[in-house]
Amino acid sequence: KVLAEYRNIAIFGIDSRADNYNKGNRSDCIIIASINQKTKDIKLISVYRDTYLLLEENGKQVLDKVTHAYAYGGAQGAMKALNTNLDLNITECITVNFDAVIAAIDAIGGVTIDLDDAEVKYANKYITDLAEETNNRTEANLIKKSGKQTLTGAQALAYSRIRYTSGGEHKRTERMRVVIEAMLSKAKTLSVGKLNNLIDTIFPYERKYTPKVKTTNLTSGEIISLVPSLASYNITDSVGWPYNSKGTPTGIYYGVPVTLESNVLQLHQEVFGQEDYVVNDTIKGISNQIIKKIGSK
Repeated sequence: KVLAEYRNIAIFGIDSRADNYNKGNRSDCIIIASINQKTKDIKLISVYRDTYLLLEENGKQVLDKVTHAYAYGGAQGAMKALNTNLDLNITECITVNFDAVIAAIDAIGGVTIDLDDAEVKYANKYITDLAEETNNRTEANLIKKSGKQTLTGAQALAYSRIRYTSGGEHKRTERMRVVIEAMLSKAKTLSVGKLNNLIDTIFPYERKYTPKVKTTNLTSGEIISLVPSLASYNITDSVGWPYNSKGTPTGIYYGVPVTLESNVLQLHQEVFGQEDYVVNDTIKGISNQIIKKIGSK
């Protein structure tokens, strides 16, 4: 199968301010890092958190926002939802909360991001709110100007959370991908020793605060094994999924794929180069369930 050539890793950013990675947390950020194991090219696929898909809740299948898949079933439930609805082969994941993102970015000396005036305004509000939520554990170090600059972990996290400028949720997920690209770009400039120190910083940090929860099913050894070849990895594409959707005008907002079947077909053709890809019967069935529930294509 073509997908066997790709190592697909799910990255979940959960809305937990505390050191809690369990079920009950929604995954506000859902990004699939698809690595072509032959070329070392990486494609980032953001799955919009409000996307209306088939999930599993307490053993029952329900149509709901994909952000709730993590709340219902943790990382395993979220990966299962992605695999079922997008016809993927994800077995590896990384889950981070606010503190973990801040620690990782600070450990590499910050990231370079280009901000406009509106982004500075909203990022500073998030920075202030975060400092208050953490009892000033995270210093309210405000961004003083627009333009390209190095952001701290807290500043970069605030930038990635912005959703009230033009573009809304789609632009927010784009900012998340921009931060990941900036992190990889910065990491490629670091020595092997510094990268190993980064991994040592992040993993003990997670074990200290969540000793009973695996925030990743990739071991530190597996991640360290990637360090020597890090320079050969390049992010070549960054997309949001589904490509086509519509919102529900009343009640709770859902991002409804139009249609799930056509969006999955486009994903496999454009991201994985499967020109002869055929959507499986399971996804066709889910697509029809969504159409029936919403009432139109």
